[in-house]
Amino acid sequence: MTSSLVPEKPIQVSPSLASTIGLEEATMLSILDDLAQHRQSQWREGYQWLEIDQTGVAKHMPFWNDYDVQRISRSLRDKGILLLASAPYSSSRVLQFAFNERQQSAAKAAPAPRTHNVVTPGASLIPPNWQPSDETLTRIAQHNIPEAFVREQLPEFVTYWRESGESHRSWGSKFLQQIVRKWREHETFLGSRDQESGIGAHWRPSHDALEVLITHANINRAFVEDAIPEFVLYWQERGDKSRTWNSKFIQHVRRQWARFTSALAHDTEPTRLPENWQPGKDVDDILRLANIDADFAQQLLPEFILFWRDSNQLHTSWNTKFLQHVKYHWAKRHALTPYSLSPQANAHAGQQPPGSTSRTRDRSISEQLTDRSWAY
Repeated sequence: MTSSLVPEKPIQVSPSLASTIGLEEATMLSILDDLAQHRQSQWREGYQWLEIDQTGVAKHMPFWNDYDVQRISRSLRDKGILLLASAPYSSSRVLQFAFNERQQSAAKAAPAPRTHNVVTPGASLIPPNWQPSDETLTRIAQHNIPEAFVREQLPEFVTYWRESGESHRSWGSKFLQQIVRKWREHETFLGSRDQESGIGAHWRPSHDALEVLITHANINRAFVEDAIPEFVLYWQERGDKSRTWNSKFIQHVRRQWARFTSALAHDTEPTRLPENWQPGKDVDDILRLANIDADFAQQLLPEFILFWRDSNQLHTSWNTKFLQHVKYHWAKRHALTPYSLSPQANAHAGQQPPGSTSRTRDRSISEQLTDRSWAY
């Protein structure tokens, strides 16, 4: 009984072969073996050579793109299972292959003549040890193509043209054309593949993103800089990929800034920290927007209260002071930014510097926004 869920002939893959050479390799090998039994082939030096064009590949391997076909066929070649005479599939769109099994009887019965061996005046076959001249390499370098990429393509270039048996007047020009074409395809492939990427440990917003926040949104530069490490840490831990890290950062900073300026909108008379003081809801909202764990902030609260009660100092906004205290220790805990041991930084962290008898003066909202010592 044939199931309606299988509308066409299935691909048979040997489980033991798949476990040995890989599932993709075993699948391609099964397809090529089936095609070899139904297609006209050509015998050369005891090997049965077949050629499949782009239409045939798309018909029999529709689940792989051009780069998959190139990658898997190369893997079979590297494992010694296939012989490849065609240029990389992504550039040639032709798969010319032979199973690495020499059959002397078939070779004698049907010797294959060399094809495409058209000799023109001044032309020659490519030598087995051919190398591009310095002039050719200089012309390639003018296209900003890395030398490592050029050297990587050289063996396949020589192998392909020796197998084809064709003669050319200038192998340097031929090589130049092929390298330029393949480099453009390589860049296109990398561009499409790397559109989405994870955020690196040293990521920074672009110049345009900073200009949007600082110049157009009038957000304090120090506030923007302080938001970078916590933003990077949050998205690194999530492991997400994105094409729009700058846009995400702009939204992140704008939300934090709105909460922060709202919390500082009331500049009241300085007061001593109450014994039973608790941070306001605005602090919780800002910490949440900064992706700082609420439990971590709560663990710092007793130490914060004890220090500032003992110091007997007055401040206009204990919410802001606690927010700075938490952000400092969060950055220090995760080694997000190099922190100094300056008296100002220690004081903001809730530690009185040794031998210090001076009192911290109350500062205006502007001074609070521009003070970054707590972040170090």
